[in-house]
Amino acid sequence: MAFLSIQNVYCGYYAGIDILQDLSLQVDQGAFIGIIGPNGAGKSTLLKTIFGFLKYREGRVLFRDRETGDLSPFEIKKLGVSYIPQGSNNFPHMTIEENLLLGAWTFRGQKERIKEGLAKVYDIFPVLYEKKKQKAEFLSGGEAKILSIAKEMMSSPVLLLVDEPSAGLAPKIVSYVYAFLRSSQEKGITILLVDQNINQAIDHSQYLYMLEMGSVALEGSAEMFRENLRDIIRDSLLGT
Repeated sequence: MAFLSIQNVYCGYYAGIDILQDLSLQVDQGAFIGIIGPNGAGKSTLLKTIFGFLKYREGRVLFRDRETGDLSPFEIKKLGVSYIPQGSNNFPHMTIEENLLLGAWTFRGQKERIKEGLAKVYDIFPVLYEKKKQKAEFLSGGEAKILSIAKEMMSSPVLLLVDEPSAGLAPKIVSYVYAFLRSSQEKGITILLVDQNINQAIDHSQYLYMLEMGSVALEGSAEMFRENLRDIIRDSLLGT
């Protein structure tokens, strides 16, 4: 059984209007999986469905063989799933360290574990340590994205759902974020990532799914997508 399995899922934001339509895919443990596709294809909707923000009306979502359809995001988070939305999900009037501590709420009361988590995050992201007493509202766009990622890492996830990590960021910051995600995957964290930047997704993913109209239009290895990139963009993303 797959680590994460999406089976014939129908889901949307309004009754009777499905964004995801009979969508099926699977993610093996320890993999780095990319999701690409045109705007409106259902990429972000898929991540929100996995994390429990949206409830699917048909199909199944299985995480470690457990169906999660009846679970809240709070409960899914406690299973080891973290979700990094597009942009940042920080509390601007709280300090960087206060934001990080909020990310460790699943370990509340475990002071040593939280302390170790902070030390690890500060080691990986020294810029956060340097500014830990500064309010998050004063961070640059890149620093805010790094804080969003670091905050989710405080809960020691086994599956990281990442939505548009390159959106609005300078190329240097994008490279840094992707390098961190790849390093996390090499340490055993499973990555399921959505990105509008096709080249970045292909360069870092091992396997990709391309969505179109809420369903999987194409899937395959990064090598296959790279070799057929021009045709993929022309025939599927541009709809020609």
